[in-house]
Amino acid sequence: MNNIKQFFTQDRYAKLSGIELVSVSPGHAVAQMPIQPHHLNAVGSVQGGAIFTLADLAFAAASNAHGKVAVAINVSITYMKAASSGTLRAEARELSTNPKLGSYTVNITDEHNTLIAVFQGLVYRKEQTLPWAAKG
Repeated sequence: MNNIKQFFTQDRYAKLSGIELVSVSPGHAVAQMPIQPHHLNAVGSVQGGAIFTLADLAFAAASNAHGKVAVAINVSITYMKAASSGTLRAEARELSTNPKLGSYTVNITDEHNTLIAVFQGLVYRKEQTLPWAAKG
């Protein structure tokens, strides 16, 4: 799955946010983000958009790891607890899939395995094969 990890290094916003894709396989991915000062909001906790971006990269990797372009058609996030330091980890798991749709849950935790947020996402799978998958 190194090809898909390489493919996702092209996600410029995730890269700018300091997010690393740790592992990926069809229906599963793990990403992490060390919390930096630029991730913090006015009250000193990680801004919701930073947490969402972390979850979204894990979601995208897990859903696209099947080799077909998968695009989000519905997502939601529930923030459970604030975080202000350390490293956040997002683990995406496929709940259900068929040739056109895939449902995923992403748990975002801190380094103590405390649940920070839960992200739910639904993708639509296109016919288009991803470049890394076409290469074999």
